[in-house]
Amino acid sequence: MVAPPDFIEQVISTYRKAAEFNQLASGREGNVVVVTPEWADEVMITGDLHGHRRNFSLVCRIAALERHPRRHLVIQEVCHGGPVYAANGGCMSHTLLEDVAALKAEYPEQVHFLLGNHELSELIDYPIQKNRQMLNLLFRLGVKHVYGEAADRVREAYAEFIRTCPLAVRMPTGVFVSHSVPDRCDARGYDASVFTRPLEAADFREHGPVFDLVWGRDYRQANAEAFARTVGAKVLIHGHEPCPQGFSTPNRLEIILDCCSDTACYVMLRPDQPLAHAEIVRRIRPLA
Repeated sequence: MVAPPDFIEQVISTYRKAAEFNQLASGREGNVVVVTPEWADEVMITGDLHGHRRNFSLVCRIAALERHPRRHLVIQEVCHGGPVYAANGGCMSHTLLEDVAALKAEYPEQVHFLLGNHELSELIDYPIQKNRQMLNLLFRLGVKHVYGEAADRVREAYAEFIRTCPLAVRMPTGVFVSHSVPDRCDARGYDASVFTRPLEAADFREHGPVFDLVWGRDYRQANAEAFARTVGAKVLIHGHEPCPQGFSTPNRLEIILDCCSDTACYVMLRPDQPLAHAEIVRRIRPLA
């Protein structure tokens, strides 16, 4: 059954508000959100959710943003995964994207939704296949199932929200949070201007700097060191990789968090408390 018109208009309006708030966030500097002690006491950093509604609920419960106005929440990668509609097999994860946009609209200064490769794939129609299924097609089927003839309007609205998402969150302690890192930074460098200048369509396309940032899977120590130097970081925190234990430490600079399974983990950090890589790892906690 297609959603009623007033609900559809509300979803579109929420996406538009969230997109606007993405760009107007107080700490937004170019395409990075800088979280400082002046406007935050702590930052809750999470990993990929991929349609896992229970874990999203746990994240929101632990964050308790309504009771902690100086707590910030970093969320990433909700598209593709989780339950499907019985009627057409469409992916229901679009509803989680809607809820993230609603959370951003409700707490515009506290919620930061990082651009991930699966959201980027929806933005640029880049095909992702898993278990012999086209995830993009399943996602569109889910949107079509709920919104019918208004599906294209909803898609335009969520595409704008995705397009305006920050590429990273930075803290003055040297922590830099992005969905992943580009490959072979140690050999070929990386165009760090992508974090400070207005983005163009070519930046998002395959082999563009945004694409390379969210799709990279080069977790060698040398690559991490090169990227950290480029962005002026001491510790790098990402999502992107499945972690059977909820997190992993592929080298002495990087930490990967995963929130799309029952072993989901997060970490709470203070923007005024410098911590070494090992100290941050010791602060990682399970969602449940």
